Amino acid sequence: MANGAATTPSAKFLTGNLMTHVSVMSFTSSIGLLMIFAVDFVDLLFISMLGDAELAAAVGYAGIILFFANSINIGLSIAAGSLVAKALGAQNISTAREYASAVLIIGVIFSLLTLLGIYAGLDYLLVFLGSNDETSQLALDYLYIILPTIPFAAVAFIAMAVLRAYGDAKRAMYCTVAAGIINAVLDPILIFSLDFGLEGAAAASAISRMVMLIMVLSPLIRQHKALAKIKFKLISLHGRQVFGIMLPAILANIATPVGGSLVTREMAEYGTAAVAGMAIIGRMIPVVFSVIFALSGAIGPIVGQNYGAGNMPRVKEALVAGLKFTFIYVLLVSIALYFCSGLIVNLFSATGISAELVILFCSVLSLSYFFNGVIFVANACFNNMGHPLYSTFVNWGRHTLGTLPFILIGSHYWGASGILLGQAVGGVIFAAIALYLCAKIFKKDREARKKDVFDQQAKEHRLLLCRQ
Repeated sequence: MANGAATTPSAKFLTGNLMTHVSVMSFTSSIGLLMIFAVDFVDLLFISMLGDAELAAAVGYAGIILFFANSINIGLSIAAGSLVAKALGAQNISTAREYASAVLIIGVIFSLLTLLGIYAGLDYLLVFLGSNDETSQLALDYLYIILPTIPFAAVAFIAMAVLRAYGDAKRAMYCTVAAGIINAVLDPILIFSLDFGLEGAAAASAISRMVMLIMVLSPLIRQHKALAKIKFKLISLHGRQVFGIMLPAILANIATPVGGSLVTREMAEYGTAAVAGMAIIGRMIPVVFSVIFALSGAIGPIVGQNYGAGNMPRVKEALVAGLKFTFIYVLLVSIALYFCSGLIVNLFSATGISAELVILFCSVLSLSYFFNGVIFVANACFNNMGHPLYSTFVNWGRHTLGTLPFILIGSHYWGASGILLGQAVGGVIFAAIALYLCAKIFKKDREARKKDVFDQQAKEHRLLLCRQ
């Protein structure tokens, strides 16, 4: 195992201002994520221009299923980023390369199985979400084009996570920016000029994913030489470590589309217009809060490197910096949304209940996203400090116990608007639980360190007595 020097630039987060590291990593990572989510946002925007609520609802239903696939890909990327960052923090460069290659191999296999599973259950999933026959067929037309790109997206997500683990968030950003630009250019051409409609939007998204994959592999291999030779032996060598983080991370991330499906199913009771309004909000959230979505992946390498180096006070400082950053960002974005709510409604040609839901989110509920940000920051600590099951517990709790009872109560008393209100309340509760678990981890670590010091002192005392 080749070790790097203590001053290797690969472990750049062991020194420097943490708020600066958090800000730079979050903004550069968020620009990448922004372009990924902007692809979906632009698709829905152009589809809305066709003036058919059924088409917008179909994109909303398809989005839940694609979110499920993307959540699995994000889980894979968390495993890659966490393992590579900790290996770099411990100055084990060759191990970092092996981890990256092992996750890539496992990710390809896992994503192919995911693709087969989604294809097998597509009809049942759409029925569960509350889609009618016409909307289901439209959603299927969209999904059949974009679903085959899931394995390529998985490799791209993993590769970007490895780049961020090396502190190279800029190159990861450039790849997604290029993909987003290509999608934005192709959308009006395929949807309107060539009159492909919904299928044109799906084709543009599929092409942009392929571009992203091609561009991200180049710096990974050429600039950082971040991959070991691809061989299945790596699965047996590092499979235990990879699956130990990957499976809890995947389980934690798929909780989000599960919660989203519960909300969409309940919202479907209020008609296609309500689902269309929910689709607008669902596409808008990742765009305006892309920085918050990026927090977990951005802070992960910072926590991972310092945890790997045994610097727990600096890990705690990174957590606090992440929370401060979250509060400031959500406050500023919420103010902007409040003043832009009318513009957003007009942009998507939303009327009736669709407009009501969009205005409610922009005027009040956007502030509640601070608590989702708290959960993202806490999850980064859990995944990079050896407690990935905590993130699984928090995410599933937030999107089941923290969602279903509250949206049912909200729906009963306040209708479709009450569903959004109930969803927000659950986030507050589980953000508090996440912070409690973080405090528990830090307390446990302090006690373990005190015990290590005591044991070391006792050992030195015994050696002294033996010499006398």
